[in-house]
Amino acid sequence: MLDKIGIVKQRFDEVSDLIIQPTIITDQKRYIKLTKEYKDLKNIVEKGDEYKQVIENLNEAKEIIADGSDAEMVEMAKMQLEEAKEEIPKLEEALKFLMVPKSPEDAKNIVVEIRAGTGGDEASIFAGDLYRMYTKFAGDKGWKTEIEDISYGTSGGFKEIIFSITGSDVYGTMKFESGVHRVQRVPQTETQGRVHTSAATVMVLPEAEEFDVEVKNSDVRIDYFCSSGPGGQSVNTTYSAVRLTHVPTGIVAQCQDQKSQHKNKDKAFKVLRTRIYEMELQKKLEADAAKRNSLVSSGDRSAKIRTYNYAQGRVTDHRIGLTLYDLSNIINGDIHKIVEALELAENTEKLKEMNEL
Repeated sequence: MLDKIGIVKQRFDEVSDLIIQPTIITDQKRYIKLTKEYKDLKNIVEKGDEYKQVIENLNEAKEIIADGSDAEMVEMAKMQLEEAKEEIPKLEEALKFLMVPKSPEDAKNIVVEIRAGTGGDEASIFAGDLYRMYTKFAGDKGWKTEIEDISYGTSGGFKEIIFSITGSDVYGTMKFESGVHRVQRVPQTETQGRVHTSAATVMVLPEAEEFDVEVKNSDVRIDYFCSSGPGGQSVNTTYSAVRLTHVPTGIVAQCQDQKSQHKNKDKAFKVLRTRIYEMELQKKLEADAAKRNSLVSSGDRSAKIRTYNYAQGRVTDHRIGLTLYDLSNIINGDIHKIVEALELAENTEKLKEMNEL
């Protein structure tokens, strides 16, 4: 482990020197990549320093015990030895996970698309619940959210809502949320108290920077139309809403959230770029999934990933068999335990692969 820490420290010193070079700072793409690597390496170096200190404490304690000339010091050294023996395996495990190679997409901001599925009005209301859950979670993480496009449900919630989340390592944290979310509860519209099952689909897309994917203006058809509000009524009489169609792929993106046509066009282009980028990423994920039986990172959007059962106050993530009886807090944004468990499952899988090589 000390050898591995030494190699990481060497690379950390190299990157520390590179990111202050003027030629690197002017190359935005490379600078962003290196600052991300710097941050990841810094975490390993700091944990490595902690590990080296505990190893020193262990060796020092052994020397004092072997000397045996001072009974009081020997007793203290024995305690130090036990503490070090207990701490070393924990630090080694933490270092192994920190050294697991991260996907370059993990550092990206995201665009989230939530669509009401089966269940009519109740599915739209549930889509609204999921949106609030994610925005509250984002707030806890210090991330910023912004609505890109919205289509309201007739009885509350959303038929579809698209929003972006910006911050640190957003995609790496949120990528496991893609899939079908199912809710089991008595709907607000139900008069006889029967439990219904409804669903909403969540897609988490890594936001594409302009240098990630090139979208030629000549390949995009632009349509302008009047934006609409709840129930489909027109909310303004100007053609401020924008729909973009990427002719080569058939991918469509639209935005009607802003009163300004220019702002809607900018937002629609962001979503379009992200969807084109995600299409290429999806191919890669499917290729990776074919190589291994991945639990959480296969990118299968049609898979039922989680159930929210209101009668039992239960949330179950079906991919890792995790059940938590804390539904009220989870639906209010406290999904930290679920996210951490999914990250652990993926990292454990990656570690296993690394050990098999």
